[in-house]
Amino acid sequence: MQQFGCQSMQHQMSRRRWLGTAAAGAAALPLLDPTVHAAALKQSAKQVLFIWLDGGISQLESWDPKPNTEFGGPFRAIPTSVPGIHVSELLPQTAQQMQHLAIVRSLCTQDNAHSSGVDRIQRGDPKNRGVVYPYFGSAVTKLLGPNNSGLPPYVWIKPLSGGFMHKDAGFLGPQYGSLAFGDGKPPQNLLQHADVTDQEMTERLEIRSFADRRYASGRRTTSTEANGFVYSMGLELMQRRQLFDESTFSAMDVQRYGTHDLGRHMLLARRMLEAGVQFVKVNSYGWDTHGDNFNGSLSLVRRFDQPFAALIADLAASGLLDQVLVIALSEFGRTPRINGHLGRDHWPEAWSLCMAGTGVRRGVVVGSTSDKGTWVTSEPYDIGHMFHTWFRALGIDSQQTAWDNGGQPLPIAHENCHPVMDLLQ
Repeated sequence: MQQFGCQSMQHQMSRRRWLGTAAAGAAALPLLDPTVHAAALKQSAKQVLFIWLDGGISQLESWDPKPNTEFGGPFRAIPTSVPGIHVSELLPQTAQQMQHLAIVRSLCTQDNAHSSGVDRIQRGDPKNRGVVYPYFGSAVTKLLGPNNSGLPPYVWIKPLSGGFMHKDAGFLGPQYGSLAFGDGKPPQNLLQHADVTDQEMTERLEIRSFADRRYASGRRTTSTEANGFVYSMGLELMQRRQLFDESTFSAMDVQRYGTHDLGRHMLLARRMLEAGVQFVKVNSYGWDTHGDNFNGSLSLVRRFDQPFAALIADLAASGLLDQVLVIALSEFGRTPRINGHLGRDHWPEAWSLCMAGTGVRRGVVVGSTSDKGTWVTSEPYDIGHMFHTWFRALGIDSQQTAWDNGGQPLPIAHENCHPVMDLLQ
């Protein structure tokens, strides 16, 4: 099948002068006490929930169905809670939350490989400057500044292994990396050993602090600060370990979100947001459906639909959706053409994402694709447009804010892109 390039209709912004820096911080919500949410909202900080569907969700089996067409596949389009907007029948619960959502159907990005596509999408695909840009989570926590939750600002809930992921921070320095909770579990050896008294623990911490100061003398501050940061976050998590206690979730919530990995991890993500964590990333793997795409999507998309819809409903009901930016996406979409293995391959030329929450218009679809889903027929948006849009939704002026990379000013989002105003309130 012929590959159609992006058909830009109007933009190529003039190069802007990048000035200043931005930071904001405010009080976060008290831990796990929904009765105080409404009173605290006016003083609360912005937060982000970033749902990463690793491998590439098919837009045709989710946000942009093309039923009864050459490449449409076997699934129907169903109406949503917003008249005139339809999604795949694999998203029946999410369809009932459409009044809270915004769908972008006109993404046209540059990379069809996982190895480079994941980094480009999560870093915003800036122009090549010979520097490693931060992932979106690291950028947000740097730009928004600290809140007073006392918890790690950027956490990553994922299957398999966990640990501190310093590479996410790029040139910002390792302190702005992510703390990954493998399988939604706390870091190993989190609990204070029963044979160690509180007094002994205090003395050990004083010794460590002294050793840290000695080690930091004459060394680069970014590494030493990160080392101290990890320890301080570990101590806070020791005091807040009830966050990870799955037995404290109600049976109804467990049923609503699902007992599969993604359901459990999304329920933990809700708790992290309620506790005031600034940026929560949730990973789901297995979306690279080169073979048997339709049976794969039947399982994967439905497994996503259940906890995603529950989480959106819960955030809306509690008022947290007014302060949390929710984003669900992959590194690209899937080919309209169905291959010989009944699969769909990589397709960055025309794909979709879904977002909701603070600063975002609700109940809208932005952009369109051709009747067969092969290319974008409205203005195409690269990931740089999305970064500008997300920053703007969080109250950060992406066109007047710059990184300071050791005296080198760098734009926080691609300067040839712009915010998508149709997505913003």
